[in-house]
Amino acid sequence: MAPPPPIVQLSYLFHIAHGLGYCCVGLLGDQVKDRISELPGQPKNVDFSQYSGYVTVNQNAGRALFYWLIESPVNRGADSRPLVLWLNGGPGCSSVAYGAAEEIGPFRIRPDGTNLFLNPYAWNKLANLLFLESPAGVGFSYSNTGSDLYTAGDQRTAEDAYTFLVNWFERFPQYKHRDFYIAGESYAGHYVPQLSQIVYERNKGIKNPVINFKGFLVGNAVTDDYHDYVGTFEYWWTHGLISDSTYRSLRVACDSGSSQHPSVDCMSALRSAEMEQGNIDPYSIYTRTCNTTASLRGHYPWMSRAYDPCTERYSNIYFNLPEVQKALHANVTAIPYPWKTCSDIVGDYWADSPLSMLPIYKELIAAGLRIWVYSGDTDAVVPVTATRYSIDALKLKTITNWYPWYDNGKVGGWSQVYKGLTFVTVTGAGHEVPLHRPRQSFILFRSFLENKPMAASTNN
Repeated sequence: MAPPPPIVQLSYLFHIAHGLGYCCVGLLGDQVKDRISELPGQPKNVDFSQYSGYVTVNQNAGRALFYWLIESPVNRGADSRPLVLWLNGGPGCSSVAYGAAEEIGPFRIRPDGTNLFLNPYAWNKLANLLFLESPAGVGFSYSNTGSDLYTAGDQRTAEDAYTFLVNWFERFPQYKHRDFYIAGESYAGHYVPQLSQIVYERNKGIKNPVINFKGFLVGNAVTDDYHDYVGTFEYWWTHGLISDSTYRSLRVACDSGSSQHPSVDCMSALRSAEMEQGNIDPYSIYTRTCNTTASLRGHYPWMSRAYDPCTERYSNIYFNLPEVQKALHANVTAIPYPWKTCSDIVGDYWADSPLSMLPIYKELIAAGLRIWVYSGDTDAVVPVTATRYSIDALKLKTITNWYPWYDNGKVGGWSQVYKGLTFVTVTGAGHEVPLHRPRQSFILFRSFLENKPMAASTNN
């Protein structure tokens, strides 16, 4: 079933505007202009609506962030399902390139870089998905102040993302008061809790907040520098990726300091570890490498971009096509550089990066928000051991001890339920869990939305 034609959508929006008052008609007009009629190479059997465009987050600097909203299919209750904001990390990587195009979005790009096919385990079957390219300088998001690309950091990224949300909900008032969640992976392990904290704190005292924030979900997430380091080096050593001597050197040289700015001795130990690991993909240690793109990223945790399989080259072709950019209402200012999956400038010049997200976790757990953390267990960049050490540092009471969860009678991973937090592993998944284990990640996402623990029975 095809999405409703523009005239039907206009009629629908008119009724919304009539109910809200005529003050909102102009903003709803922006919503109509953002509607995607059809993407180049799109399959014919598409039964959901899409919108994309820009939201200005700083008028003086000229910063504007690019979004892509992919709604649930009409026959799956798009108008009642929750809204989920998805953020990729890096820092400096595109949520369009990774989250939308090769993880949880409804489309995959074919090797020719011009045609799309459907993802049977797309998360928009369960929720309306809002992908955001953040901060300015990432993907199609831009700033008219060139220095912004060299001064991006955690604090401004969170503030701009919050401003984006406030303005976006004005453009899409039908999503006001809808259940809202924030999700992401990797360095979004910083973005997600930081934005969650701002939303939570600014909702205080509001009886019926527009942003009806319910909780967050993060995967293979950078969380706490000390515990992440300890867990990462332990993973490398226990999986036979590095020598005993290098493991000892890493434990000593990288024992303190920031992961974004390691010491000279720590960098030297990391180089030794990289040499010993050899030509593997650290984001997915048991799958083949893509040698032609390996040079696009470093092999150091927290300094790297995002999982970089060969599918990245398909994204680089597709999202640079003029007809695709036109359909997405993207690159309207003619940015003076091609669209890239990750911005080297933004990532290399990253400014502020707090050492730990654990204080934010404690605050939001105490607030009663739903918090789930998941981890693919074949990722050597932000591995499962790193996440377990970070979670353990929260010293939460265990509600349900470590147990295997099942999918069609097979172990899909393991889980532990704490008071205020649920942790789930996905067996055989790398850094981008939905890319490697799409069905299992779909089950995980459904359980998160339903706030039900992962199935402990082989009958599921």
